[in-house]
Amino acid sequence: MPQGKPAVVPEDGLTTRQRRNRPLVMLHTGEMKGKSTAAFGLALRGWNQGWPIGVFQFVKSAKWKVGEENAFRALGRLHDETGEGAPVEWHKMGEGWSWSRKQGTEEDHAAAALEGWREIARRLADERHGLYVLDEFTYPLHWGWVDVDEVVSTLAGRPGHQHVVITGRHAPQALIDAADLVVTMTKVKHPMDAGQKGQRGIEW
Repeated sequence: MPQGKPAVVPEDGLTTRQRRNRPLVMLHTGEMKGKSTAAFGLALRGWNQGWPIGVFQFVKSAKWKVGEENAFRALGRLHDETGEGAPVEWHKMGEGWSWSRKQGTEEDHAAAALEGWREIARRLADERHGLYVLDEFTYPLHWGWVDVDEVVSTLAGRPGHQHVVITGRHAPQALIDAADLVVTMTKVKHPMDAGQKGQRGIEW
């Protein structure tokens, strides 16, 4: 796509403006780090455009404060105080059942993940946000806790102008097929390969 120009223009009856501004489903998958980081970069752009931002974290512990959460909450307060940017909501779905399975049964975690998805579906129907970040959402899909076909159908039928970006490993093929943009993060080298643990400002 040299200079931002598409290689093919489909015969879909849309004007250039309509096609350019259509809402997208974006998927960041693969084994390497950076999937969520890229999604939050998109959210920053969306906030600057005035799109209400909704972040829904499906995996990371509810007790773990990541740097992006603090930054986006600050941006939400800035909007409330000055009107700049857009409103921001940040939700942790469940109790962080991927990193630490210490509380509740797998059935409890599955039910929490499903209710998290149901809430997102309600918000999509109500057109609550301009950009949704479904962080680590591929995991409950991969584990069979949330029905992939239902998710694909809901995303395809969402009204209005709502972008959705989904992150996580093991993305189901049906989701890959349905997404407008798919990127796979491939590891070439990582500090952990040399025994270095994660550090503040890089991993969180």
